Amino acid sequence: MSDRVEIGSSGLAEDKTLPVVSYVLYLLTFASGFTVFIGLIIAYANRATAGPKMESHYTFLIRTFWLTIAWAIIGGLLVLFGGVFSLILVGVPFLMLGFFICGAVGIWFAVRCVLGLMYLSRDEAYPRPLNWLF
Repeated sequence: MSDRVEIGSSGLAEDKTLPVVSYVLYLLTFASGFTVFIGLIIAYANRATAGPKMESHYTFLIRTFWLTIAWAIIGGLLVLFGGVFSLILVGVPFLMLGFFICGAVGIWFAVRCVLGLMYLSRDEAYPRPLNWLF
């Protein structure tokens, strides 16, 4: 099995090794907590020189990172303030919502990475790299 993807009739080939490495590093974040940053650096470093298929994956990886960070901050703030205000019972719904958002973001992150790997394994560009959901 080759790591190169043929593009159209131009004969140009795209190496899909680094996008795969980035996706795997993203998924390893659940075990280590910091490998996502290495994957992000790889995506930023290679997006400008990548062909159209791999560029879509790098764009998808970069957006996945930043959307995850944004939603994790929102969820974390809700947990923080909900925890403080739960002492007077007003913050309990915010605390629960924060925990729900944090859990949902983790699942969403994993699903996006697996979908990206699936498209990559089929030698396809990610069809909607700028989409919020999938």
